[in-house]
Amino acid sequence: MHTRLTPAFVALLTGAYLAPALASESTLPAPVQALRDQGLTIHERFDAPGGLTGFGASAQGQEVIVYLTPDGEHAVIGTLYDSEGENLTEQQLEAAVRVPLEAQTWQSLEQSHWIQDGDENAPRTIYMFTDANCTYCKRLWRQTRPWVDAGQVHIRHIMVGILAPSSPALAATILAADDPTAALTAHSEGEPLEPAAQAREIEEQVYTNNQLFEELGLVATPTTAFKRETDDGLIRLDRIEGLPSNARLVEMMGSEAPNGGASTSE
Repeated sequence: MHTRLTPAFVALLTGAYLAPALASESTLPAPVQALRDQGLTIHERFDAPGGLTGFGASAQGQEVIVYLTPDGEHAVIGTLYDSEGENLTEQQLEAAVRVPLEAQTWQSLEQSHWIQDGDENAPRTIYMFTDANCTYCKRLWRQTRPWVDAGQVHIRHIMVGILAPSSPALAATILAADDPTAALTAHSEGEPLEPAAQAREIEEQVYTNNQLFEELGLVATPTTAFKRETDDGLIRLDRIEGLPSNARLVEMMGSEAPNGGASTSE
């Protein structure tokens, strides 16, 4: 795994910098608005037990539930338990905070500057932060071929330049190619690539990808992001930093390698 020295690692997909305000279009109850004015970001509103109204919220990466009392005049931040002593708040945090934040993070990945790898109509999409100087990125590229070649998965490589002085120029050179997918494929297969100056627009694409990498608190390439469904039917985002184990690779790709293909490489 290639890593870069940065401040302490911040988990991918906390989404703090992306946190959408709940309903800037709607009026919040006064106690909840007061908390928002104090710096709390309000996300989803939902009906909670006991006549309470719940609001998913976060501040500086900390996730909480705000409970509005039935009279609408008071708000409590804390943990709600039922008569069996079961923590109800944890599940509410999943649905009312983490899911909407991760949806925003996924949208940011979609809006980044990436290179298509595989059939765009494949049923499964994975985002991968890729540095052209990253040998582990090339290894993971080879590991994923059985699924990509079978049309089951397509990977969107978010090209970043972080590992070496030549990395930004190499990323820009691949992005600016007449066929970026072919250029990335050739490079991943070992064909030498010479960095070259590119148009400012392309260089800015690499810069904005690097910014996203930084904002998500990432420190290593490759880092992959993919969706998974929980037992409760919620769509969550997962990430793998560096080369995955065989079990994690299968989880990331959504199935065992098709057609008897190897799911691991050297």
